[in-house]
Amino acid sequence: MDRLENVVRERLRFAARTPVRRGVLRELGLGDADLRRLVRRKHLHHHHGHYLDGRVDVHLAVIACAAAAYPGSVVSHFSAARLAGLRVWTDARRSSAVPIDATWLTWPPTAMRNQRRPDVVVRRPGLPPGDVSHHDQLSVTSLARTVVDLARELPVREAIVTVDHALFLGTPVTELQAVVARQQRWPGSLNARAAIDFGDARSESVLESLARRAFAAAGLPAPELQVQFFDGFGWMPERVDFYWPRFRTVAEADGLAKYEADTPAERRRRMRRSHRRDQRLADRGVELVHFGWEDAVATSSDLSARLRAAFIRGTSRTTAAPTWRVAPRDPAQVA
Repeated sequence: MDRLENVVRERLRFAARTPVRRGVLRELGLGDADLRRLVRRKHLHHHHGHYLDGRVDVHLAVIACAAAAYPGSVVSHFSAARLAGLRVWTDARRSSAVPIDATWLTWPPTAMRNQRRPDVVVRRPGLPPGDVSHHDQLSVTSLARTVVDLARELPVREAIVTVDHALFLGTPVTELQAVVARQQRWPGSLNARAAIDFGDARSESVLESLARRAFAAAGLPAPELQVQFFDGFGWMPERVDFYWPRFRTVAEADGLAKYEADTPAERRRRMRRSHRRDQRLADRGVELVHFGWEDAVATSSDLSARLRAAFIRGTSRTTAAPTWRVAPRDPAQVA
């Protein structure tokens, strides 16, 4: 920017607030060498034939430039989910995995046919005004529409992750149901409806959502989520991920990240804390089953067998059943 005349610099800053084509910047007095230098020094982004102020976040810049390349389009699907901070998980082992890193756009049905490239995917379904929202200066699909679009695009197990997170964030299930009702004849609408019906706002992670689906697929009864136990004096601070009261069995979804730390001493401290927590839960007279990613995702997992064995042990206990409740939700979690 230091080589540009002051007038040109100011014009550029004004023009590049939104994606612009090369011709517009040429009219401001910028040559091709200037543009290459500005992109190289990250003063400008250059994507999909458009330039944008380099101070804009790179992911947002890619999406904004792609949307500008398709006038009248609305940012949707995976791109809208990214802008909204929605949780998305796809199984990379699927041969038909969708290009989630591409920019996803929705055009009116009167536009050209659907397009699918490694960097841009364009869909052409109906888009009523109520399904459109805004992010910065971009038109994006509403949260409910984004969730349903993804749920139509993905297998049910993967879609449940996003549905659960939307519910966790406070999206009313009635809004999701209303969107899918308008799409009842669209491809994937049955998948979307199944994912929404299975959704649970109490699932707090990808692993918990996948585990719930694994339990159901194995024919296990649905557990209670986010449960606290009473220790005789008060409600214990620990919340367990899953609890089957009938079988007095707790299941904990443990990603390895909970033990990661910067120092060996901190890792040992976290492990000791986890062991003490397990002991406090065991003192409540329940069976405790820990599982991780492989247990919830792998087709060869023995998780259901381990849980059924725990159910048998739990029902054979003769001591009084523990007092429990679904833990009150912390409003700060949704803020």
